[in-house]
Amino acid sequence: MPLTHYITLFLYFVSCMIATAEINRDNKIIPQSIEAEVLIALTYYPELKDTPIEFRFKDNIRKSTMQAQPTYKSFFTSRENRSYIILISRKIQIEDEKFTVADIPKDVLIGWIGHELGHIMDYRGRSKVGMLIFGLKYLFSGTHIKEVERAADTFAINHGMGEYILRTKNFILDNANFSERYKAKLRRLYMSPEEVMHLIQEQQ
Repeated sequence: MPLTHYITLFLYFVSCMIATAEINRDNKIIPQSIEAEVLIALTYYPELKDTPIEFRFKDNIRKSTMQAQPTYKSFFTSRENRSYIILISRKIQIEDEKFTVADIPKDVLIGWIGHELGHIMDYRGRSKVGMLIFGLKYLFSGTHIKEVERAADTFAINHGMGEYILRTKNFILDNANFSERYKAKLRRLYMSPEEVMHLIQEQQ
């Protein structure tokens, strides 16, 4: 096995150890199978240290792979006291391709989780009325969906996760088994790899 592979594994496990040390585990619920990836993503969001977040697998999420939202019980509390849940589909189907979480490269999964944490950062700044309007617009406005998804990417990139976001996008856009129609939809609603690279370069 190449030396670079061992170095990559070593750095990955070191990152996991650092992540575990820096995060408040008392208010985070994380499935063991994705614990390392979630902890790494959380290290990029120190503002969420005291925010309760549950990561939960779900058999099927309509038209989505992951979904971040406030918990029902906390929706009517003040924004400072909200708790959140990130639902993760057990089986991911994109057109005719089927994946499980175990099939996804670790850096891609970290990027996906980082994007969802970007949504939570967005939600934290919204009032109860703002969240209600947000939900209605997301259901009926393609333009709003684009704004929201690009905002989540921007939060992640501004928190240092640009390379992870880039790998996540390329995982789909470089996959020959996905149709150009699907990829065009992704480019229309989400930030392109070129835009991600531009934001990364602006930070350097």
